Amino acid sequence: MLASLRTSALFGLDACSVHVEVDVSFGLPFFTMVGLPDASVRESRDRVRAAIRNSGFEFPLHKIVVNLAPADVRKAGASFDLPIALGILAASGVVERRKIHDLILLGELSLDGSIHATRGVLPIAVAARKAGVGGLLLPAANAQEASIVEGLRVFAVSSLAEAVAVLNNPAGVPASPPSLPAPPAPPALPAPPALSAPDLRDVRGQLLARRALEIAAAGGHNLLLVGPPGAGKTMMARRMPGILPPLTFEEALEVTAVHSVAGVLRPGVGLLTDRPFRAPHHTISNAALVGGGSQPRPGEVSLAHHGVLFLDEMLEFSRHVLEVLRQPLEEGCVTIARAARTSMFPARFVLVGAMNPCPCGFSTEPARECRCTPQQMLKYRSRLSGPLRDRLDLTVDVPAVPPEVLGSNADGEASAIVRARVVSARARQHRRYESSTMTNAAMTASMLTEHCALDRPAARMLDAAVRKMALSARAYTRVRKVARTIADLAGDDRVCVDHLAEALQFRTPYASS
Repeated sequence: MLASLRTSALFGLDACSVHVEVDVSFGLPFFTMVGLPDASVRESRDRVRAAIRNSGFEFPLHKIVVNLAPADVRKAGASFDLPIALGILAASGVVERRKIHDLILLGELSLDGSIHATRGVLPIAVAARKAGVGGLLLPAANAQEASIVEGLRVFAVSSLAEAVAVLNNPAGVPASPPSLPAPPAPPALPAPPALSAPDLRDVRGQLLARRALEIAAAGGHNLLLVGPPGAGKTMMARRMPGILPPLTFEEALEVTAVHSVAGVLRPGVGLLTDRPFRAPHHTISNAALVGGGSQPRPGEVSLAHHGVLFLDEMLEFSRHVLEVLRQPLEEGCVTIARAARTSMFPARFVLVGAMNPCPCGFSTEPARECRCTPQQMLKYRSRLSGPLRDRLDLTVDVPAVPPEVLGSNADGEASAIVRARVVSARARQHRRYESSTMTNAAMTASMLTEHCALDRPAARMLDAAVRKMALSARAYTRVRKVARTIADLAGDDRVCVDHLAEALQFRTPYASS
């Protein structure tokens, strides 16, 4: 007998519909799969056989052929376990329906018949909604994630026996309704950050670096902190998410989809509401940073989408690893080409880098002796190439904090206060660009001409700065974008000399060199 079911395969962030056809016929006991399955799918034969037996059903001792169509799409992952097992039971007569095209079936089977969570449920649910599929039958741990998509019936099951009961009597099993309302309008004032989040009030001194953090958060600009060890660079960078505005509904959907495909979304979690903060170790590889693999998965830059990517001790990263950041920093996405197809992952993040001024870190400290030779310092700083340096909008020196400031009982400005100013500046950008996700850092050339027009004194200042500082065309553009953000923080409609002068002070290569 023949049974036909539907499931889905992932390639990047795209979900591809897959038909699982199972034929159980008389002949010598034999279990084979066709349709370009990879090793993880072929291994499901043993899991499926044990799960069926340990769930109280009889495994047919006949010839079993499983076809995964379309045959030219590589199938990978353990989410095919449940549809294959249900197909065998349907072809054997245990499941009464032999054609199940109104449900997408997903789930990894344990040997005892229990069903584990799978990855990529959110993009699969979105694709199912677009294709007009009525619902999903999936692990209970993924129910909240699937319920984000409106208009789908979600059947959450914990075991193979429960899945059989649902298919035999779907009307008697309540489906999980969508649990989220329509996306709200951007709030005028944000909710305060969680109490457990690091607060900017803990930072003593460092007024210039705090100002740079605020500008970077308000306009989505990339930031480089340069200073000796222990000056507070890492401490300030980890407080960056606390001053960023709350995620919009569209941003939260994108962030959740990326984390779901990467397999790092915790079971039982629905929509992610906190901005990501990723801080990879300096031994990271190219593929781990930007994504890759035969079945492409998101890297750290995509996991930081709409959040912060922090590179501590930035110059300790391999130079060729740093260079792969060029495309995502410029385009806001990562394109991974494979022979079968090309995947594109979003990567619109704020890059925050931290580095020492020299290998030992004390060249800017009068109280500490620096033993680095000029050749050593030149080699150390050359790890940050000119093209990548051009893409860092703000560079700020972070000096060591004097002991009298460290011992002061006066708290710095709290993250909630800074965040309110950042949200106000972002709201001006949203109204200007008529987009809830557009920032000044992502402006195109035509937008720059329209929204960053300079008056005559500001234009003269910028022309002189370009000649004196030997700024490239990219640096020239980014200075104007930063000036636009500073104007937004000040509540000004036009960019004037003061805004441009402040933007230029953050463009010096290393002010303390």
